[in-house]
Amino acid sequence: MTIMMDRRLLLQTGLFGLGALATPAGARLISARGFTHQVASGEPSADSVLLWTRYVSEGEPTLRAEVAEDAEFGRIVGSGETPARNAHDFTAKVTVDGLAPNRWYFYRFVAPDGTASPIGRTRTLPDGPTSRFRLGVFSCSNFRFGHFNAYGHAVARNDVDLMIHTGDYFYEYEMGRYPSEEQALAGRDLMPSYETLVLADYWLRYATYRADPNLAALHRLYPMVARWDDHEITNDPWVGGAENHQPDEGDWEARKRMALQAYRDWMPVSDAPWDSYQIGDLATIILPETRITARSQQLDYVAAIGDGGGMASNLVAFRDGPWSDEARTIMGAEQEAWVGAQMAASTASGTRWQVLAQQVVMGRTHFPLPLAEEIANSENELVRQRANLFAAATRAGLPLNLDAWDGYPAARARLFRAAQEADANLLVLTGDTHNAWAYDLQQDGAPVGVEFAGQSVTSPGFDGLLPQIPPSALAQAMVEASPDMRWADTSQRGYLTVTLTPEAAHGEWTFMETIRERSTAVAGRHMMRAAHGARMLDA
Repeated sequence: MTIMMDRRLLLQTGLFGLGALATPAGARLISARGFTHQVASGEPSADSVLLWTRYVSEGEPTLRAEVAEDAEFGRIVGSGETPARNAHDFTAKVTVDGLAPNRWYFYRFVAPDGTASPIGRTRTLPDGPTSRFRLGVFSCSNFRFGHFNAYGHAVARNDVDLMIHTGDYFYEYEMGRYPSEEQALAGRDLMPSYETLVLADYWLRYATYRADPNLAALHRLYPMVARWDDHEITNDPWVGGAENHQPDEGDWEARKRMALQAYRDWMPVSDAPWDSYQIGDLATIILPETRITARSQQLDYVAAIGDGGGMASNLVAFRDGPWSDEARTIMGAEQEAWVGAQMAASTASGTRWQVLAQQVVMGRTHFPLPLAEEIANSENELVRQRANLFAAATRAGLPLNLDAWDGYPAARARLFRAAQEADANLLVLTGDTHNAWAYDLQQDGAPVGVEFAGQSVTSPGFDGLLPQIPPSALAQAMVEASPDMRWADTSQRGYLTVTLTPEAAHGEWTFMETIRERSTAVAGRHMMRAAHGARMLDA
């Protein structure tokens, strides 16, 4: 019997994933008892916060969550009870309310035997006039490419109010694939070692990631709002399937359901498919879902050019046909209406900023034509073919990345019209691409808002695909080719912070010196600013 047959049989019996327990690292993760992964908090409001932990024991003991004004828990101001649920990998979540707005608190869980979890720190959101609020924005943290130094640096600076994770919190691939064994950092091994397919696999992958000390500290000391991107499920999904889901890997709906359960089990998040958060009168953070709720299947340039006819004429037909199709959607009609209503309600209340924290790049991005000439002599035939195809797409007025909002121009136009109708001061926060970008967003020549796209925590950037081109030249070429792009960095890892005031939104990209060893040393920073009401970046 082949290995693939074994995988199919295990999928059918629901036992696939348990083989990881035979490995030493897997055994250590599974054999741990008590509070195995510290604590986390999320979903804050002005008077409440959701608290998370994992407690492994016999049965389903009820844990008591305590919130206090002091680290000694002499002044407890809130509490709640919740079971550590076997069916949810022994995780426990409870929302504690009745808290004061705009306050830092300490929290912990206490087991029936009196054992206490590590102490966490969290905060509530402001209510009413708010002069300043800082967000930390993260995405694309691939465990094997390097250390999570960006998380560690953000923890140490101690001046961020709320963390946002826009997705690719983990990667589903097997060891040896993205990164290859030659690219992988020694000692950063994954459990399970194969691709995550069923619930036990996804649980164990989260357990591996959450054992990282920098990620654990980020969760313990700051509240987070988060939404999955694609890799928490599998690469490039849409409502009916995914690029990285094959027929011999089981039922797509079942895999999606298990992946989302594991996400909600292990993350300090609610079960809401989308949500919003109010930062006093300063900002409304709108957190949609752009991957699997209603996304139309991604288009593909290779299929578009086909086997017959000319490439140029086929791309023009593709541009005027499938690519421009009004029916194609990235969020679905229900969610589009909800986002529009959220923006309208936010501006009607006098809130200064409407912040859309989401997964994939919204600004228009094109492949630079001069790069095709640079790549013409590449030894890699596939690279040459792709460069020629993307150059032809640029000549036809088509974008580089059809998996982003660029692949859904009619849906993007509907969102921009909703922002204009709401008179929103739109600020879009994005992850996914591994690179740092800043965009002016426009609709029919009129400014709509700005986009700050954060670089990855560890996943490699665009420059890795074109190592023969200096990163600065590559970034400059991308900016020159792309009508909305104002700035780019394609070669450095780190994270984004966004400081909001009534007068302006300040984006700061922090670049880590290395991810190949543990360090919080910074290689550099870049700042961009958008004045309130301008709906474009400062010159």
